[in-house]
Amino acid sequence: MKVTATFKEKFTISISYLFILLFVYSAVSKLMDFHNFQIQLAQSPLLTAFATYISYAVLTVEFAIAILLSIPKTRIIGMFSAFGLMLLFTIYIYIILNYSSFVPCSCGGILENMNWTEHLIFNIAMVILAATALYLSNDWQNKPRFYISIRLVAISLLSVVLMAGLFLISEDMVQHRNNFVRRFPPFPAKRITVENLKFNSFYFAGESNGKLFLGNTSAPALITTLDTALQVITTQHIKITDTLFKFHNIQLRVLPPHFYLFDGTVPIIFKGNLSDGKAVLQSRKIPGFTKAVLIDSATIIIRTLSNTRENLLATVNLNHGQIKKSAHELLQKQIDGLFDTDGTMQYSQQQRKFVYLYYYRNQYTVTDQYLNLVHRGNTIDTTSKAKIKIAYVKAKKQRVFSAPPLLVNRVSAIHNNLLFVNSTLPGRYDEIKMWKNANVIDVYDILTKSYLMSFYIYKIDGEKIDDFIVTNTHFFAIIGSNIVSYKLAAALKNKYNN
Repeated sequence: MKVTATFKEKFTISISYLFILLFVYSAVSKLMDFHNFQIQLAQSPLLTAFATYISYAVLTVEFAIAILLSIPKTRIIGMFSAFGLMLLFTIYIYIILNYSSFVPCSCGGILENMNWTEHLIFNIAMVILAATALYLSNDWQNKPRFYISIRLVAISLLSVVLMAGLFLISEDMVQHRNNFVRRFPPFPAKRITVENLKFNSFYFAGESNGKLFLGNTSAPALITTLDTALQVITTQHIKITDTLFKFHNIQLRVLPPHFYLFDGTVPIIFKGNLSDGKAVLQSRKIPGFTKAVLIDSATIIIRTLSNTRENLLATVNLNHGQIKKSAHELLQKQIDGLFDTDGTMQYSQQQRKFVYLYYYRNQYTVTDQYLNLVHRGNTIDTTSKAKIKIAYVKAKKQRVFSAPPLLVNRVSAIHNNLLFVNSTLPGRYDEIKMWKNANVIDVYDILTKSYLMSFYIYKIDGEKIDDFIVTNTHFFAIIGSNIVSYKLAAALKNKYNN
């Protein structure tokens, strides 16, 4: 049956009204909750880096297309534009479902209650309706059909190139040139168990083969061993062979089958076997240090002070206590070389990489186990220079903070190639109310110098994270007097370099 001109015109007008309703309602919905709309865009794996620009662009384009469709003389231009915009949305969802590192919880907008697959089907239907309306429009009666086909193909190719380009550029910007926009995939870590340790003086001393080892600042000669269900397996007392030292701040580290006790202010290092609990002094020649991490049974990396009273990293042989290598150029001075280079020290046994993360600026340094520089990376905040003020107290001959410093990176842990950082600064689109109830953990790949994702660890009784450790399958945190376990989802575990 031949389609009449009247039917073609009514069909085109009806589809135009349908798109006007869709775009106006969608734009008004976004405008009424614009901040949430920007947050949803910021969580998109494709559009994170361009969330601000795209949020305004989408609203402008949707209103503009609605106006074009409502005017008879510009209706065809509006229909081509509607075809292109719906095709962009369709390609966007297809990439999310098939190529994205994770699928966000919701795609927002007018169809927020639909899942991603249903939304994809709806968009495809709207693209087909727009193309059909263009083919049936009376404006094409005296022109060849390939005229519209060429334009639709051109718009389609342009849409594919544009969305693919946004995806690639956004991924590169988020991972390597981030403008402080966090990415929160749905449930990368799920809380499993919370146990009360009864004391708030515990910290993580190590982990191995499904066991967690805890140290205790109030009972420094105690090793507490837990399983992954957070049930105590053993409580072991350490027998120190030499007790003549006046300890100030003993730290315990466990690297099975051995354990280590050290106090850099004395300075001494004891080593013992977990089987008998006897701690034997390794050497009396070890230089004073403020931090230390174990590399293997015979080597540690320490942070000591140089002749100019600035922080200095060095490797030490435990057997005779001598410094094997001093790395004078690793810590980069900005103000005083002491407070401005303060930070955390982590070592990845799997990757044999040492990581030094600054407290007061957005930088970390990666070296091998011999302190040879591999590269420097950045955390996603924008604090490139430490915001601290230093004063010198002549009476005590000490440098002190003259004002509270801006703390950037608070606590860290490393497992395999992933660096986990408890940040203190909200990102551009972070929900501020979440910062009152949770700690934010940012995850970085130290091999590619890239930011991967963030997730929340909820506070307990208002307490922040004191310490945490990561295994292949879990994230464990000590919060006040509680220890809590979070199971890592595949989206996070798949980022390990196996």
